[in-house]
Amino acid sequence: MKDKIGNIKNNFLSVLDSVNNAQGYESLRVKYLGRKGLIQELYSQLKDAPPEERPALGKEINILRSFIESKTEQLKSRFSIKKVKQKEDITLPGRTPAVGRKHPLTLVLNDIKKYFIRLGFTVADGPDVETDFFNFSALNFPENHPARAMQDTLFISENIVLRTHTSPVQIRTMMNQPPPVRIIAPGRVYRRDTPDASHSPFFHQVEGLFVDRGVSFGDLRAVIQELAKYLFGADIHVRFRPSFFPFTEPSMEYDFNCIFCRGKGCKVCKYTGWVEISGAGMVHPNVFKAVGYDPEKYTGYAFGMGVDRMAMLRYNIDDIRLFFENDMRFLRQF
Repeated sequence: MKDKIGNIKNNFLSVLDSVNNAQGYESLRVKYLGRKGLIQELYSQLKDAPPEERPALGKEINILRSFIESKTEQLKSRFSIKKVKQKEDITLPGRTPAVGRKHPLTLVLNDIKKYFIRLGFTVADGPDVETDFFNFSALNFPENHPARAMQDTLFISENIVLRTHTSPVQIRTMMNQPPPVRIIAPGRVYRRDTPDASHSPFFHQVEGLFVDRGVSFGDLRAVIQELAKYLFGADIHVRFRPSFFPFTEPSMEYDFNCIFCRGKGCKVCKYTGWVEISGAGMVHPNVFKAVGYDPEKYTGYAFGMGVDRMAMLRYNIDDIRLFFENDMRFLRQF
């Protein structure tokens, strides 16, 4: 059987150089590597060999098969297999090339940036992974404040968290820049939250900060009201409610009237007629002390807003989860 293996190899090499077209290549491949080819025949005859010789013979057959496969692959590359060219139907309509579009969150965020840049604000940025100091301590969060608890915050380690708001950017800016400061801080934020039509554990915020001499609560209300009109038109209504935040005093929350139900109540506004946007207030003196500002000389306001909820209102989207599902049927509408 060893002689047969050697003869097959020699015969293969003797005809290899004479193959000069695709048809000859295919005939050679079928003769040696086909289902009924010479290599398969060797495998079939292996059972007739003495048991003690079978391992060595099987190894030689495998080596021969690999050798022939390698040579035929090299041969194949020398010939192009001609395909039947189909006649083109020039009456078929053309294919319109796909055009990229901006995500609805990007569209709303760009408009928010334009509004504040016109007012003299600059855009600041910061890391998504924050220290406890920047995310909580410098913002006047007491050690036992409930916002530090696991049900709200995603902890990476004891002192490292995924930021729950973009307010740390305000702290970083104030620590590196003397007043006046006028910035907005857009970015992604993370919280332990159960997804539903109006909540997501991953969403987007824009927070703003204005610090200077003589900044008032009235300035803050005016900025929010004008932003609402800029984004949604003159008929939008804004509601301000007293609230509490550790980093502002006094504090408030503000809502926009629900565009979906026009105040009658629906699942988006939880049947209140209003959609909560975010909170705002005058910067707490303890925050100024943490960054080295004199609270006797300077005042300032800070505010935040959810970009996702702004986009829901603007485009009549009734489920925040649509922004993150990557459904092209939804995204192509923008």
